[in-house]
Amino acid sequence: MAKWKRSQAYADYMGFVLAMNEAVKGKKLTSEYKVSEVIGKLLTLLDTLDHWIDEIPPVDQPSRFGNKAFRTWYAKLEQDVSTVIPANMNASVPEVALYLKESVGNSTRIDYGTGHEAAFAAFLCCLCKIGVLKADDQLAIVFKVFNRGNEEVQKTYRMEPAGSQGVWGLDDFQFLPFIWGSAQLIDHTTLEPRHFVDEKFVNDNHKDFMKTGPFAEHSNQLWNISAVPSWSKVNQGLVRMYKAECLEKFPVIQHFKFGSLLPIKPVKS
Repeated sequence: MAKWKRSQAYADYMGFVLAMNEAVKGKKLTSEYKVSEVIGKLLTLLDTLDHWIDEIPPVDQPSRFGNKAFRTWYAKLEQDVSTVIPANMNASVPEVALYLKESVGNSTRIDYGTGHEAAFAAFLCCLCKIGVLKADDQLAIVFKVFNRGNEEVQKTYRMEPAGSQGVWGLDDFQFLPFIWGSAQLIDHTTLEPRHFVDEKFVNDNHKDFMKTGPFAEHSNQLWNISAVPSWSKVNQGLVRMYKAECLEKFPVIQHFKFGSLLPIKPVKS
């Protein structure tokens, strides 16, 4: 873990998270932003994965969670990301594709958690590193691609939460939408942290911001955050919590893959 925290991979991954955080500050999901050809190709790729869900419905089984049909769907995932990556960058295809495959969940345990979410962020981070995604794609990366995510897979195949902490955790499956969602609300003229536990405020604004829900029921942590006085403090606190509760926990990071794009070697001083 010490090697990971000093690595180029950690620095680049957190750099990506913080760059996206900066990009979405004060921006709504309904804001106008560029949707490039590459973003379009990424969305088509995600559409393909969703189409496979329609082709491979859940099977009848005695256990409620972890539907075994997920394994059939997962086996199809030798998906060719070369539709997104130009021919002159073909050498990076196997590495980038692996992060995408790692991002959908574990086919043995049929579970999904923040480690898989991190793999999806790493997939997008790598596309930025090799220059396929550009700086002016940042809003579309978060709002169009990341916000779309893997929810259909989780719902359809009833994935087990990986390492759930119940109501004492932030969320069983995800963390990054809360960081970036709080960044969206920084300097908002009327919405304060105390408002996001108010059903009326949530209903009135849910189309503009990432992540909503009856937080008192499923996450005491989120309910408690509503007492923090400003969104910038919430945002800073969530970044610290993400590092401590996800990136610095061995059960999460033990599955993280390293390669030439996100290397385990130490950061160059």
